[in-house]
Amino acid sequence: MGPATEHPLRYALVNELHARPSPRMAAPATAVFVAFKEPQDAATRDRSRDMAHLSELVSRHGGPRPDPEDSHYQGRQGRHDLKWESHTEFVTYMATTPGLPIRPFDPSAAAIFSEDWQRAAPGKRVAAVMVQVDLLPDDPAEVLERIGGWFARDSVAAIWVLDEAAVVAGDFRIDADGWMRFAVFVRPGTSEGRTGRLVHRLVELETYRAMSMLGLGRARGLSRRLNELEPRLTAILDQMADETLPAEQLLHELLAVSTELEAQAVQHSFRFGATSAYEAIVHDRIGTLRETRFLDRQMLSEFMRRRYQPAMRTAKSAELRLATIRERAARASELLRTRVDVERSAQNQKIMHRMDRRADLQLRLQHTVEGLSVVAISYYAVGLLGYALAPLAGASGLDKTVLVAVLTPLTVLAVWGAMRRVRKSLHAAGGDDL
Repeated sequence: MGPATEHPLRYALVNELHARPSPRMAAPATAVFVAFKEPQDAATRDRSRDMAHLSELVSRHGGPRPDPEDSHYQGRQGRHDLKWESHTEFVTYMATTPGLPIRPFDPSAAAIFSEDWQRAAPGKRVAAVMVQVDLLPDDPAEVLERIGGWFARDSVAAIWVLDEAAVVAGDFRIDADGWMRFAVFVRPGTSEGRTGRLVHRLVELETYRAMSMLGLGRARGLSRRLNELEPRLTAILDQMADETLPAEQLLHELLAVSTELEAQAVQHSFRFGATSAYEAIVHDRIGTLRETRFLDRQMLSEFMRRRYQPAMRTAKSAELRLATIRERAARASELLRTRVDVERSAQNQKIMHRMDRRADLQLRLQHTVEGLSVVAISYYAVGLLGYALAPLAGASGLDKTVLVAVLTPLTVLAVWGAMRRVRKSLHAAGGDDL
């Protein structure tokens, strides 16, 4: 079996399945994670800038150089294992290191991502997560004592995950240094691969939650704009019932509203589509955790249902509202166009009626002119014939007056017949019946 038998994408697609493995971590360990997104047109950004930013970080820590053509990277950077991924709208950096900082969630643990390096990023930071991984105490209740000073009591969620292989706790709040915190306590003997996958799911959960909630800001802005456009559309619909108002004027006003609605749809369609996709990933990551309740504490799914889902419903409501108003505008446009067509048809009928009247008058005028033409032609014809036949009349003793009297009716009839034949030939050439 040679290369000619293989599909050109076969190996590339299979390698893609293994291109982004989760990190391997053994408790105790610390993971710091950041994600950057350009504020505008992130999907069409210049990805070479992302690669240059990664290369700068790698150069600072003496790690292996990344391949400019790759969309992912893993390499050792001093004490840290660095994992970089390029996504449709954002890039992510995750650095893991053995051990825990001196103080819980000390910002020095994120020193690999220095402030000046983060400020130089092509985009803006949309997620910054610090995860501390420790061993689960013999008495799981001790976890509550440890996390009591780390998280806000009113929003903390603590759950068993992966069939009670670990406890995860977090409050989805940003601390004074800009980091969102998660604490993970794994049972002794948990494999490095399983621990790494758990941490990876947590940071993905936070990243996609942040990306999906970008749609909430868009939804609020769109709702404010729709609050302005909907009354205008309603007023136009009310005016459509008034037949005294010109339909074309209403149609122009409606087209202005419809144009604005279409512009809003174009501006927000990608963001709302991305929001739905990211929301699905969030729920998928929660599902893969296989959470169960930990000592009567709030579960992650409960927190999301109360705090996260309302934001997603707001975004979907704005998207649905926009689609509904666009449909109303489209139906109103059809009705107005029908009304304009009917009015134009009536106007065309009036114009045709006036044209018929003008044609009838022209025909009558034409007949009158034809009668006058017969008389005029006959007059000149009789005069010419009188001059031409005068010598003959004199030779035969016929008076010229009598000759003219005899020629006049004959000439008139001949001219009238000739004019009629000409008119028939013209009608026949035009395809009309006389």
